[in-house]
Amino acid sequence: MIKRISSGGEFESKVGYCRAVVAGGFVHVAGTVGQGDGALEQCRSALEIIGKALDEAGSSFAQVVRVNYYLPDRTEFAPCWPILAETFGDNPPAATMIECGLIDPKYRIEIEVTALLP
Repeated sequence: MIKRISSGGEFESKVGYCRAVVAGGFVHVAGTVGQGDGALEQCRSALEIIGKALDEAGSSFAQVVRVNYYLPDRTEFAPCWPILAETFGDNPPAATMIECGLIDPKYRIEIEVTALLP
């Protein structure tokens, strides 16, 4: 069975995707950008959106096994580390950070996760 979760984000209908898909015992959360003026604010906002999707799927940050971070400027990543360490706590996932262009220059960080269903 496949369950699709939408957050109502502006790009979901434009691009043809949903925030998260629950399938095969996993929750796959799409790359998520947040709102705010800089990487820190956007990181917090993106994590809130991801947390809501995980909750709706029946999972949580404690169940995340993989996270990918995408930033147009890698120097903006280190200031986000305390937020990420607090979010994942005692359950750190495997992680990758990639420096790349995002869909709009106003976005400073995009985060995608894969979590287990408990």
